[in-house]
Amino acid sequence: MSSPVTYRLDDSVATVTMDDGKLNVLSLEMFTALNGALDRAAEDEAAVVLTGRPGAFSAGFDLRTLMAGGTSAYELILTGFRLGERLLGFPTPVVLACTGHARAMGVFLLLAGDYRLGAVGDYKLQANEVAIGITMPFFGVEICRQRLAPAHFHRTVINSEAYAPDDAVTAGFLDRIVPAADLAAAAHETAVALGALNRHTHTATKLRARAPALHAVREAIEADDAALRALL
Repeated sequence: MSSPVTYRLDDSVATVTMDDGKLNVLSLEMFTALNGALDRAAEDEAAVVLTGRPGAFSAGFDLRTLMAGGTSAYELILTGFRLGERLLGFPTPVVLACTGHARAMGVFLLLAGDYRLGAVGDYKLQANEVAIGITMPFFGVEICRQRLAPAHFHRTVINSEAYAPDDAVTAGFLDRIVPAADLAAAAHETAVALGALNRHTHTATKLRARAPALHAVREAIEADDAALRALL
């Protein structure tokens, strides 16, 4: 079986593309491939563009695994949350290019990037946990808190409000939207520009600016870990 993630290095930019042929559900296989791609990017000292397939950035966790419960669901959730933490503090610039629908863990990945571009289009971004009967995890609360505008934080986390791309910029899910045909080029250009910054000072400043958020996210993951273990 081919990998659901591809890696391409060009102009010191590593383009990491999720494509499972469907909705880019975040399975353990997808997470393993994503972490492997990030390992390569770190070795290559490359800025990262993380993107999806046309019409679908990511629909979030693999619901079949989640609904089955047990150790597989536990491992899936914690692996996803730790990937979000990794992106938030990644040592090179991370650009997210949202190609389409992004929900739940897919949205959380967007919120962990240094710069988030979205395609113009008819799709939604939504942290839909409450809408599908799941109490928002501690991690979800904190990853949303550190990037969303205060009023939209409550609308997102508590009310599961869905946002079209233009409204997602106002809310804080995205920094900018561009025509879908221009998304890949715009993301690459942004990554090149960020990669031209002094690497040491960019990373040091990112970690300094995000220190409270990273601390909160790590504590949230520990709290989610304890809550999930209690259900095993």
